[in-house]
Amino acid sequence: MDNLIDRRTFILGAAAAGIATLAGCSTTDDELDGSEDAPSEPNPPDAAEQDEAVLDEQAAQEPPRVYLTRSIDPDGLSRAFGALETSLEGPVAVKVSTGEAGSNYLRAELIGSFVQSLDGVITECNTAYAGPRGDTESHLQLAADHGFTSFADVDIMDANGSLSLPVRNGVRLQENLVGANLANYRSMMVLSHFKGHHMDGFGGALKNMSVGIASAAGKCLIHSAGVSDSDRLLDETPQDSFLEALAESALSVADYFEGRIVYVNVMNRLSVGCDCQSYPPEPAMADVGILASLDPVALDRACTDLVYAAEDGQALVERMESRHASYALDHAEAIGVGSQAYTLIDID
Repeated sequence: MDNLIDRRTFILGAAAAGIATLAGCSTTDDELDGSEDAPSEPNPPDAAEQDEAVLDEQAAQEPPRVYLTRSIDPDGLSRAFGALETSLEGPVAVKVSTGEAGSNYLRAELIGSFVQSLDGVITECNTAYAGPRGDTESHLQLAADHGFTSFADVDIMDANGSLSLPVRNGVRLQENLVGANLANYRSMMVLSHFKGHHMDGFGGALKNMSVGIASAAGKCLIHSAGVSDSDRLLDETPQDSFLEALAESALSVADYFEGRIVYVNVMNRLSVGCDCQSYPPEPAMADVGILASLDPVALDRACTDLVYAAEDGQALVERMESRHASYALDHAEAIGVGSQAYTLIDID
């Protein structure tokens, strides 16, 4: 507990000072909590051993920057993106979660003008479970109901099937099946609502660019850790194997865009439940802010660190630890998606 308190004090002090360099860390459980059992297995040796060459190269570089504003409004969103000092060449895909009814998806009044400033297209893929987002027609209607069509075109990218992306350094996946319409875009803004998740522990940039961009078949492939593209095999897939597949699919998307991809996480309405859940539990912690980075691993690590730093973050901490959520970041770092060391810069 002393280590946790020290880390919280350091993060909060650093944010107040405006800049801090952090090596991401969190307290994790090696097992899922007993109330919601999931199968587990020892990590295969080739997954547990980190790629030393990749990590050494990352260590020699300046830590990626993560920018933070406490202003959760259109201006804060624009300033967070502007701090990255980059531009996106069109056509621009803006990957969001359209969200189930009653969920905490990012509202049109928050993101609408920002998406328009990018001349972006809202992009999503159908779910691998039954419901309004399970087929293109009803998914488009839900997107309209949630206000997305009021400010941008909406593209359900797997309406025309899947596109296979190669996965390098994969332990679980050799390919990642994404929505075929991904090929229509030159660059991507991964615009994520950071929150808890009943399978992953948390959902942020990695989740949005992996399972979120995967076609329905690709979602099955990720959840089954490469075993099936027609069944998620939720009761059979070990948790760490699923998290490895999640990280590997994210790597394939980052590779596809070759640097023409940026990441923004909005830390509001921080429920332990995901936006793929209708009417998730009410948040137990206060809103935090908007964070942006060119590195999705650094961004998600910064968000999880801020949850640990929050005095009211215990419910979300327990959700993350019960799902071994930090392992997705560990594996993502090991295979070269990004770095868990980062420099946090407060832009307020």
